[in-house]
Amino acid sequence: MKLTVIGCWGGYPAKNEASSGYLLECENFKLLIDCGSGVLSRLQNHLKPEELDAVVLSHYHPDHVADIGVLQHALLIGSFLGNEKKNLPIYGHTLDRVEFEKLTYKDITKGIEYTEDKPVNIGPFKFTFMKTIHPVPCFAMRIESGGKTLVYTGDTAYMDELSDFAADANLLLCESNFYGHVDGSGAGHMTSRDAGRVAHQANAMLLMLTHLPHFGELSQLKKEASEIFTREIAIAQSDMEFQL
Repeated sequence: MKLTVIGCWGGYPAKNEASSGYLLECENFKLLIDCGSGVLSRLQNHLKPEELDAVVLSHYHPDHVADIGVLQHALLIGSFLGNEKKNLPIYGHTLDRVEFEKLTYKDITKGIEYTEDKPVNIGPFKFTFMKTIHPVPCFAMRIESGGKTLVYTGDTAYMDELSDFAADANLLLCESNFYGHVDGSGAGHMTSRDAGRVAHQANAMLLMLTHLPHFGELSQLKKEASEIFTREIAIAQSDMEFQL
């Protein structure tokens, strides 16, 4: 299982970069987790849009789904140019029916519902979902394949349940939208210390901080998380790769 960071910024993309988007590959299956602003542009450094086999969305805030529409148009235009046409599955929740319906576009993409109470097999991956604490419905994801586990928190305020959900993860891809001295709970986000706490309690092997703030020194996030979590910590960067 290989993870490539396509975008890692919270709220909006930094200059020449992208907000949330992560490419996951295993056994030649290519899956995109979230598709925020700028993701489609940067994704093409790694593959063509028509090479995607599936997309999974944590929630419908623009910094996680803004490029779904342009991905649909890219696939449509590609079909006019002779690319092989396939109906790309886009997995999302139905707690916002209006946004979910947008995932189906002509015969180009098809919205598929996931729920918290039932794991979903997508290609070689087993996905399990857990609802998080956020201003709109959002779901963390536990992704298992080949004996390895990646857990993506999506957007969330700190919640004790995350530690059990992420238990023994090889990689915890964890939002850290605020520095340690900030209370992010009202905004539905975690701090660096929250991320370190989840990783420590979950006995994760590697903590990757993502959904990054646009202010301050990002190295401080790692320093603060390391006060609690003493194993390896990385700050997500565009095009960063990690092989599980």
